[in-house]
Formats: sequence, C-alpha cells, structure tokens
Amino acid sequence: MLHNWPLAVDVIVVGSGPGGATVARQLAKGGKQVLIVERGHDYRQKFYYGSYLGAVRYSERMTMLFTEEGLNVIAPIMKGGATSMFCGCSAMPPPWLKEKYGIDIETEANETIEELGILPLPENLRGKASTRIAQAAIGLGYEWFPQPKFMNPELCKRRTKGFDCSANCMLGCRCGAKWNAAEWIDEALAQGALLRTGVRVNRVLIEGGQAVGIEGRLGFKRFTARSNLVVLAAGGIGTPRILQNSGLKAAGEGITMDTTTMIYGFTKERGTGKEPPMTWSWENQEVGYMLSTLTDPWLLYPLAAVRKGLGPALRWLRWNKMLGVMIKLKDEISGGILPNGKISKPMTRNDNERLNHAYEVCRKILIEAGANKSTIFMRPFIGTHPSGTVRIASMLDTNLQTEIKGLYVCDASVFPESLGRPTVLTIIGFGKRLAKYLLT
Repeated sequence: MLHNWPLAVDVIVVGSGPGGATVARQLAKGGKQVLIVERGHDYRQKFYYGSYLGAVRYSERMTMLFTEEGLNVIAPIMKGGATSMFCGCSAMPPPWLKEKYGIDIETEANETIEELGILPLPENLRGKASTRIAQAAIGLGYEWFPQPKFMNPELCKRRTKGFDCSANCMLGCRCGAKWNAAEWIDEALAQGALLRTGVRVNRVLIEGGQAVGIEGRLGFKRFTARSNLVVLAAGGIGTPRILQNSGLKAAGEGITMDTTTMIYGFTKERGTGKEPPMTWSWENQEVGYMLSTLTDPWLLYPLAAVRKGLGPALRWLRWNKMLGVMIKLKDEISGGILPNGKISKPMTRNDNERLNHAYEVCRKILIEAGANKSTIFMRPFIGTHPSGTVRIASMLDTNLQTEIKGLYVCDASVFPESLGRPTVLTIIGFGKRLAKYLLT
C-alpha cells in the first residue's frame, strides 16, 4: 500500500482524456471526492511537448503500435489523453445515437459548444491551399463546410508572430490555442479532486457483483484504492484490457478505428503542409466516410510514405508543394482486443468499398485543385479513434453501467458503432450526461 494513498473516495476515475476529465470535473463540482488515476504524465510544460520527440515520448510504444494486420494505431498516454494530439475538430453527436439507441446528448453537446466557444477558424486562417481544395470540391458538387474547432486563435501565446499553426499541433499544441482535456482535470483539482499519474491500473476490484475499487501498480509498488463507484475512461484500448482482467471476458470483442488515410497530390503552388489541419470537411453519410484537408507533419511524412515505395518517400523533398485530403472511414466492427493484449482490425468488404469510393472522390478533387494526376497516391492506413470495444447495447446499458453494479465506462469504447467523424464532443456529451446521472 502506498503511503498517503486515499483508502476510500466517493468516485475513482481511471483515465484523464475527454471522458474522464469531464466526469471528474462535473462530479468534483458536485461535491464528490474524486480520485483520478492516469497512466501517463503531464507533459505540457516539458520542452519537448508538441515536438516529434514528444510524440514519441508520450505515445504508446513510441508511436509504433500496430495491429496484427499492420494498421498503425496512435494512442497518446498522458494527462488529457488524445486531446493533446487531436486536430481540434468538433462534430455534433450523430443523429443515429438517439434514433437507434435512445441516447440524447444534444443538450450537453450544445452546452459545451457555448462554453468553449467552438467555431470554425476565421476565413483568413483556414489556409489558402486548404481553401482551394474546398472550393474545387464545391465546384464539383460536394458540400464542403468550414470545420468547427476546439481552437481559439486569440489564446495563442505566440500571437506576436501570428497564428502560425500547422499540422504540427497533432504532436501537441505549444501555442495554447487548442483546448485540451487536461484543462478540465486542472479544474477538477481546483475543486478538491485528487490526481495520481504514472499509475497502471490492472483490474477493478469486485465483491458480490459490486465494484469496490481498483488495483494496479505505481512504479514497482502495488496499490489499491477503494470506492463503490468506478468510472473507466482509459480509452478504446485501455478500458477493455482492464475489464478483461476484471473477469468481463466479452470486453474487446470487436473494434472500430475510424480507419484513416490521406490522399496526396503535388502541385506547383504552396501546399497544405504548413496550414492548420482539417479546416474544411465534408461528410458522405450515405456511403459512410468523411473527407477533410490534412497533411502529415514534415518529419512524419517520409516515415509513412516509405511504406508505399521509394517514389512517394523521395517526394518528401517537395513536401511543401503537396496537397492532402484525409479519408476517415465509418468502418465496421471487426477484430478486437485479443486476450494476449494484441489488437486485430481487419478491413471488411464494405470498408474497402467505402475506401474505393472515397479515393475516387479525392482524386477528382485534387486534380481540380491543381494537383498533377500522375503524382496522386494514398499513404498507409492509421487508426485514429480506437472505439466500440465496450459497446452500449452489448456490454453497457444506456447509463453506461456494466453488468457490475457501480462500474461505468465513459470513453470512445462505449460507441455502439463507428462515428466516422470527430469524436471528442460526443465523448464530452456522454461524460456530462453520466455525471448528471451519478449526482442524482
């Protein structure tokens, strides 16, 4: 047992991403004694935060996490979770969440939009090349729109140099303009919550069908903390692993990733690389995918492109002349978190049909925007939103409770199917809804 470790609290929250941060903040404001445990640390004040070195330092397996099928999965392990490395994009919860599953979090989502001032970037900050892509797409009949953002340029700490954000904000926002769930953890601490970082939770303690605490390790020391209310928010990969170790063997059966790739084409004009990421988007809800303007950061591009061959890798020298369009698939549930800890995520037939449809649309748009059609190629896939591993209507009721009394889940693993769009606002909506339920 660790010295000064709280033996009992009202609520234990495992994970500090958007789900855990929201629940912890709301419950602490409601007067509950909350203990937050996080496997990672707070890197925001480190000199390497927001750099390539930083991304390696605070990503699981140093960004080299792959599925059995070779899909690269980006899984940040740090205070604030994935919001430290997301593109700051916001999207309303999908209508089918209420229509098919009876979960209405629209009020919570709108409340968050107002609270954080979520809006598209001003027109002059959306990027000339990105806007050129959007205009080309609109000219072809696709209804692209300015992407709402968890981003306020007025908060930029480097304002004297101008708002010079680029895709590097995917490595961690150094200028302070992008919202981070760690900010809500800070608010929870100000309300009296407790935080322990560097904690690797192994399992939930269960007695007589009731959650009574958690068990794990901090460094080389074993710890336990007790509470009759445990909220797992360790993400689409971490949460099912903890549940499997706790005896809930169905956790992790099936996973979605919002499987993502970028389609690139080279032009004579300046490209999208140094522009803010995902400033323009379009959703094809009928087929099941989302498109947005996005380019790999400069040093990450060759690491991905070399897997496509020497030609794409050598085009690194012309990175600043490259136009990029991201494809985010609404992929089907498949594979899962295996009992041996590995991850499987095969592409289904429908996934491949969606990808082929999206690729042809991207190709047309890039050519219309001025890309040389002979230079167009697709980078290898990445898994950006591990989710759907502890699904509502499968392992959870509509209040996000498992079959174990007092054991709840609040992160992307609760999604009953792929969102196929930015996930953070939906997770926050779930968190606020769950907190209201627990407080009553």
